[in-house]
Amino acid sequence: MTVDEGVDISKAQDRGVLKRILKEGEGTETPTAGCFVRVHYTGTLLDGSKFDSSRDRNEPFEFQLGKGSVIKAWDIGIATMKKGEVCILTCAPAYAYGDSDKTPKIPPNSTLQFEVEMLEWHGEDLSPNKSKGILRHIVEQGEGFDTPNDGALVTVELEGKLLSDGKVFDTRTLTFPLGEGGEVNVPDGLERALEKFLKGEKSRVTLKPKYAFKSEGNAALGVPSNSAVEYTVKLTNFERAKESWAMDGPEKLEQAKIYKEKGTNYFKQSKYLLAIKMYKKVVTLVDDIPADTSETEENKKLADEYLLSSHLNLSLVYLKVTPPHYFEARDHATKALDIDENNVKGLFRRGQALLGMGETEQAMKDFQQVLSAEPQNKAASNQLIICRSTIQKQKQKEKQLYANMFDKFAKHDVQAEKERAKAEVDVIGDAVGEWGAGEGEWTDQQRAREPTEFEKENPNILLLDKEGQFKNM
Repeated sequence: MTVDEGVDISKAQDRGVLKRILKEGEGTETPTAGCFVRVHYTGTLLDGSKFDSSRDRNEPFEFQLGKGSVIKAWDIGIATMKKGEVCILTCAPAYAYGDSDKTPKIPPNSTLQFEVEMLEWHGEDLSPNKSKGILRHIVEQGEGFDTPNDGALVTVELEGKLLSDGKVFDTRTLTFPLGEGGEVNVPDGLERALEKFLKGEKSRVTLKPKYAFKSEGNAALGVPSNSAVEYTVKLTNFERAKESWAMDGPEKLEQAKIYKEKGTNYFKQSKYLLAIKMYKKVVTLVDDIPADTSETEENKKLADEYLLSSHLNLSLVYLKVTPPHYFEARDHATKALDIDENNVKGLFRRGQALLGMGETEQAMKDFQQVLSAEPQNKAASNQLIICRSTIQKQKQKEKQLYANMFDKFAKHDVQAEKERAKAEVDVIGDAVGEWGAGEGEWTDQQRAREPTEFEKENPNILLLDKEGQFKNM
């Protein structure tokens, strides 16, 4: 192959990247910016000398497309390849390593050729733990550099379908605050993905059940439980929410009031996850105000009130979700008590959380403190009864456990003693318990003479020598 062979695929049409297909790939799809691709390649200079090969290492090369992690020619060329395709990419110096002399096997200003095989690719992984739970495949690039933030007002065009059979379950154009998509049946995973979109971007977003509608499914949309879904979504417009660092104290407090009211409304509708989001936003907004020396005492006091109510509400919501999140409920109740150490709601909810965690004695202390403040508090009295009953049951279990344990130890000791006695050697060199049909009787093989009358009358006395005479007598 000469340097001029192949189709010019460079955007500038300057013959900087030429491509010649050796083997056609499958289907019509190609990877886009952000996708992770796996390829095999062999790189050579124009004289045919090889400078690198993944095949020689028997290790495919994986990288993220369109992020500048490889030479420019690769970001351009690999984006045109189908799965299974094999091609030759001829890369001019400006699209390779230029005049750099940092690569020993590649002289400066070298034109390079790569034989590349596209093995596979998958979309950009946007899931928090990179579990491929949220995959984005860009269909149309967006514009600019800004992306929506939490709380931004977004307008999207979307189509959702089941991965299992391709059934379309949702087609809409809607506007909503990012972070509150659950209110309009937009799954959490899609909201996470939208935070990475540029204005005008259109992408396919694949969601595993954890980031879609989970085990509950969505009856309103006709999505079965534990369903993986795929959305084709376009972000047509968005208005970023003002960041908390750009707000002054009064602005933060005003916004916190809005989120607190939203949280309460969501809680009343049993939309607990949305309520949690709203209350957490309140905490994020005003958490630093009480310690801010530049703030007025009035603002500090109001911030403490918002923090106290938000932590109390978060503790309550975490007790309400299914299954209850006892650790989170305990932690938020404790934070509320850090603000007001005698707060009855905080003590009661922490007690409930501790009881759920199995910390019964600690829970009792909280319920007793509630009763100290409110002797007629029936709910706390009932919780104390439950605590005492739980402790009593636990003691009974422990008693039975120890009884069974000691019984096993006793049986083991008896058996061990029997084994020890069986193996013990008596004074004439024979094992105790092996004397014959009756215990204490010697067999004819064990002695060369008949037992004496004394021995017959006293079979367990072993003070005889081998001649049948008593020792030391």
